[in-house]
Amino acid sequence: MLDFDGIHEIWQTIARNKTRSLLTAFGVFWGIFLLVVLISTGNGFENGLMKQVEGVTPNTGFFFASQTSEPYKGYQKGRSWTMQMADLEAIREAFPCIKAISPEASVWSSEDKNVIYGSRGGSFTVKGVLPEYNEIEKSKIIKGRFINATDIATNRKVCLLGRKVYTTMFEKGENPIGKMVKVNGIYFQVVGVARSYTDNVNINGSIDESVILPFTTMQQVFALGDKIGFFAFVADDDTPISSIGDDMKQLIKQRHDISPTDNEAIQSFDLSEIFKAFKGLFFGIHILIWIVGLGTLMSGIIGVSNIMLVTVKERTREIGVRRAIGAKPKNIISQVLSESLLLTTLAGLVGLCIGVGIMAVVAMVTSNMPSDNMMFQDPNMSFKAAVAATIIVIISGLVAGVLPAWRAIQIKAIDAIREE
Repeated sequence: MLDFDGIHEIWQTIARNKTRSLLTAFGVFWGIFLLVVLISTGNGFENGLMKQVEGVTPNTGFFFASQTSEPYKGYQKGRSWTMQMADLEAIREAFPCIKAISPEASVWSSEDKNVIYGSRGGSFTVKGVLPEYNEIEKSKIIKGRFINATDIATNRKVCLLGRKVYTTMFEKGENPIGKMVKVNGIYFQVVGVARSYTDNVNINGSIDESVILPFTTMQQVFALGDKIGFFAFVADDDTPISSIGDDMKQLIKQRHDISPTDNEAIQSFDLSEIFKAFKGLFFGIHILIWIVGLGTLMSGIIGVSNIMLVTVKERTREIGVRRAIGAKPKNIISQVLSESLLLTTLAGLVGLCIGVGIMAVVAMVTSNMPSDNMMFQDPNMSFKAAVAATIIVIISGLVAGVLPAWRAIQIKAIDAIREE
């Protein structure tokens, strides 16, 4: 059962000098409040940055052919070569950890307006991909669908329009599905409209400003043959790109008579390294935030401990009388620790609640802003962090009372009474 008399006595002791107690509690309040604001702000910037790369799968790699830098099997140094669709099938078979793989081809036009519908036209990127490409650079389907396996197998003359292409070619609200659009002089039927998740990261041009074609159709109608300029792939989350990248390169080199030691013939790019750098950066920022916040809280705890020492000094006679009438050391320690714990816990919880409340308002304001490219979004403090902060406050309250409690039990009853 709760000792209401003891709680009342503790509260009376704290309230005896309101100004001093408030000033002491403010140090703890400010430490926790600052910690909440710093953690929430750090999370806000992290959320904003990750929003900028939303839609791009982290464990993604890119390979593209380049000139050889070593002579090999009768071929001269500086040979130009290209990858083929058979290379992708060989990679699929040799590396089951590959979740999605797709080549990408682009065609360019000398005309100012390479995409035309009716009397409207514009200049846009034209890409050829496989259906799996949507797992590599994800897009939001606004209307219709993405390129599918049947489109690839039958070389259908269909296309997916980016959002900007759609708004340029069609009237607002007009349904483009089934309409014929002229792309680089050839008509394609529109099967869907898509938008990119972000304008800040794109592969060979934003989806918003692209016309997406089935890769096999593009090879056929634009006479590209079996050439692949570059391809992208996504591996399982448990398989880092760095662990399979070299083996994939060696497989392709064997298939195209390229020296195993030629490091220039196949160029690659690993997105997972960038995401890993982001995580490392924010991990360091979070550590710094906790150090600054806990340092500020520590100054408040030291203030509480000093005030409790003063309080113990002022109550020397009271403590002496308690000892004289039979109070045990554990009773004195419990009294002092309870006062310190109550003072710090109340101040800490108030700081925690106010800090979370203010950051919730900030999150509400930022969420109502129209821009999708804000670098500061949804500042919040996780439940785990809030629990950790609460536990730290409680432990700090106990630590702040240890020295004053030890001083209190050193007071002898006869010395305390004689002092008065």
